[in-house]
Amino acid sequence: MSNPFPISDDEVIDVAPPKRTRWRRWVIAAAVLVFIVLSRSLSIYISVLWFGSLGYSAVYWYIFKLKAALFLIFLLLTIGILRGAFWLLERTFAAYAFAPRTIMLNNQPVEFSPARFIRPLAWVITVMFGLFYGFAMKRSWQDFALYFNQSSTTQADPIFQKPLGFYLFSLPVYDEISSWLLTLAFIVLCASVVFSLLTIPQRVLKSARSLSSKSAFAAISCALAVFLLAVAGQTYLSRFPYLWTDHQTFSGVTYTEANYLLPALFFVSVALVIGAALSFVNAFTKRGLRLLLLALAIPIAVYIVGVVIVPTYVNSFIVKPNELGRETPYIEHNINWTRRAFGLEQVELREFEAENSIEALNLGANRATLENIRLWDWQALQDTLKQIQTIRTYYDFPDVDVDRYSIGGQTRQVMLAAREMDVEKLPESSRNWINEKLIYTHGYGLTMNTANEFTPEGMPRFLVSNMPIETRTQEITITRPQIYFGQKTDTDVYVNTAQKEFDFPQGEANTYTTYEGTGGIKIGGRLRRMLLAWALNDLSKLPFSDDVTSESRVLIRRNIKEIVNGVAPFLIYDNDPYMVVSKEGRLFWLLDAFTESSRFPYSRHHQVGSNRVNYIRNSVKVVIDAYNGSVAFYVFDAQDPLIASYRATFPTLFQDASAMPTDLRSHVRYPETLIRVQGEVYGIYHTQSAKIFFQREDVWNVANQLGRDGQDKNQSQPIDPYYVLMQLPGEQVSSEFVLILPFTPASRNNMIGWMAGRSDGDNYGKLLVYNFPQSRLIEGPLQIEARIDQNAELSGQFSLWNQQGSRVLRGHLLVIPIGRSLLYVEPVYLQAVRSPMPELRLVVLAIQERVGYGKSFDEAMTHLFGDAGKTPPQPDAAPTKVDETSPKPAASPPSDDNLQQLIGKAVQEFEDYQRLTSQGKLAEAGQKLEQHKRTLEELKRVGGRQ
Repeated sequence: MSNPFPISDDEVIDVAPPKRTRWRRWVIAAAVLVFIVLSRSLSIYISVLWFGSLGYSAVYWYIFKLKAALFLIFLLLTIGILRGAFWLLERTFAAYAFAPRTIMLNNQPVEFSPARFIRPLAWVITVMFGLFYGFAMKRSWQDFALYFNQSSTTQADPIFQKPLGFYLFSLPVYDEISSWLLTLAFIVLCASVVFSLLTIPQRVLKSARSLSSKSAFAAISCALAVFLLAVAGQTYLSRFPYLWTDHQTFSGVTYTEANYLLPALFFVSVALVIGAALSFVNAFTKRGLRLLLLALAIPIAVYIVGVVIVPTYVNSFIVKPNELGRETPYIEHNINWTRRAFGLEQVELREFEAENSIEALNLGANRATLENIRLWDWQALQDTLKQIQTIRTYYDFPDVDVDRYSIGGQTRQVMLAAREMDVEKLPESSRNWINEKLIYTHGYGLTMNTANEFTPEGMPRFLVSNMPIETRTQEITITRPQIYFGQKTDTDVYVNTAQKEFDFPQGEANTYTTYEGTGGIKIGGRLRRMLLAWALNDLSKLPFSDDVTSESRVLIRRNIKEIVNGVAPFLIYDNDPYMVVSKEGRLFWLLDAFTESSRFPYSRHHQVGSNRVNYIRNSVKVVIDAYNGSVAFYVFDAQDPLIASYRATFPTLFQDASAMPTDLRSHVRYPETLIRVQGEVYGIYHTQSAKIFFQREDVWNVANQLGRDGQDKNQSQPIDPYYVLMQLPGEQVSSEFVLILPFTPASRNNMIGWMAGRSDGDNYGKLLVYNFPQSRLIEGPLQIEARIDQNAELSGQFSLWNQQGSRVLRGHLLVIPIGRSLLYVEPVYLQAVRSPMPELRLVVLAIQERVGYGKSFDEAMTHLFGDAGKTPPQPDAAPTKVDETSPKPAASPPSDDNLQQLIGKAVQEFEDYQRLTSQGKLAEAGQKLEQHKRTLEELKRVGGRQ
């Protein structure tokens, strides 16, 4: 059998890498590097143009320079520290670790030099960790920006007596640097151990082994000393997060931690410093392993005794038998600081009797409240708008918002919905570059309807609707209905081109427009056009389009959430932007922005969106122009230390609240996100008694109600906060816009209080809580829902409607405080199974044990209270009759003229339906068919009565 290794016994194999040309690898690597650099440079160029178009170039360059500085500083520092440590180790062990050696491989001697592997590996590790920490610190630029521009704070925590700014601004940077140093120290320690192991060759003289052993212990001792110092710093800093650690009962430092654990951690850090000193001594005295073991044993012993044994014993045998007494001062810290962190320390408490008499409602004095009770659910209204106001399939209403406007000399509560363009819904045959990029560029207008009115057909009563825009009130005019920036505008478009833009459908033809705004980036010359085409992945179309000229503009990042996150990524934004009509008739988006932290001392963490935070402020209101895309940030809470630091960092970005135009300022509102988390916190922290808090005797929950789930089925769910235009009990102002959140006791359904966030004028941002009397039961939403279910007439009516090819949708139950009483309001909608277009058919009212209903709000009030519930009719009020199949008083027979009018109406509607179907306008045809069906039902009813 032949020898697979035909090598003589005295021949030595050299396993060094073969010498071969590597120019191909270098060329490929250089090409990749050039591509990465060019792509990154292009991204920077586009960002510079975009920030410049918004007027915030200074913001971009500050962030860019800070990121670049952090990346370079920590890249170079990491490489310098690691490379310096490796160089010292190489010098120390050069004679032993890097000496060529021979090993036996398959009974053959193989010679290799460790230096040829260790040195490249050391460089790889050095560069890899340098890049890692360069990018890591670059991502933490916000922490460093706050550290360099931190605002002064006077509040100090009750344990360490350090100012609040230390935890919000300084500690995050200290933690990051400490973690960085600890990692580097650990790498160097591991490297010293590896180099020491390489000093033990297969054949070495005892004298050499002795000398190399001393060098190994010296290197390990120095590396261990540095490592122990880094651990000491980390241990010292690890004491502070106990201030915001969540425990089962409360958050923050406990009795055991304050008196035993935290002092023990301090002594552990001291012991680590002592251990580091012993390691340094060992490096120069070369006492060997015993001193190193002693350097480790001291901090370990202190840790086991002080951090593990003693706190466990104290907690089990001293604290637990008398937990309330021991923890009372720390629970009080938690209550006070949590209320401060969530803006609850200034809550104004008031008593509310919640009587159930007609006199307690005081209808005459609270007419403004009654006239503005919202009868339209936003979900039902959104479904209806998509059927009757989208007009074309490529329009959409992504959201419905509640606001207030002055109409006819009175403040009225209205509901608005922006009509946005969704190019994803264009017919497949129309999905081409010209249509998507040049023609279908924007949405158009909005709908606005009063929140408490509906037509005889159960449809909303519009103040603004249709295309072109039709307004039914002189106070509201819209001069710029085009929406280029919104919630559905997720594509880039080119405007001011030779191609006219589709504006809105009108009859058999369409109306076109040309963009006249200042938004976006000008296309400019050929070079910029090519760069824009590359950046926008449009190289196959943009460079060759004759429609796009040098004066054209490209609108990028048009989604309003993308705009604000791009300009100010350090703020947290509300998920519910809402549209406002200015007095000049322009459309603007208003968006609430928050500052948050998870490091506020003695405050309990709560979920806000995707973040766990224990501090939040609604510090900023953002205004975005729907036509130009310009954005402005207004500071509404100048006392917030976080926003004060951000203002110092970006002085050109923020403006005072007083600088907001008055017509937009009048539409600022208390944010739902804020009151939702405040309600969750207040449910636990409304009590300021440590004993009650510890025993959980008085916990509140947000009230539950029956609401629609994803399958339109009614199920129990927490009430969402809702806006009400009302006169607050105890206030002289006739009506104001407030956000309401009702409460029930934990695990019970009766109401115990309600919270109100104020939105108007000087009262903006104030929080009120009305407490109910403890002496009697006040029914909650679920209990009122049960009373409605138990009403025989209503139950029968619902069953009847559900058997006629339709289904009943019950709206959200609203609890409206009026006078000294509570009025419960629930709208009921009827929706055809084949068409998701809810129609408002019934209004149900309740006041404690009594339930009333009617085809209108006034009729329901009369049914509930008799003649005392009637309110004087509004001038020019349209009839609000909604459904002839609902319970009603007997009516007189109609005349023959009415019958003939209905027949003529039915014929005309059917002819319109046929015409629209033949024209392919299926959406409008469907609406006409629904109207025709209702007319036939009315005709059948009238004919039967005659």
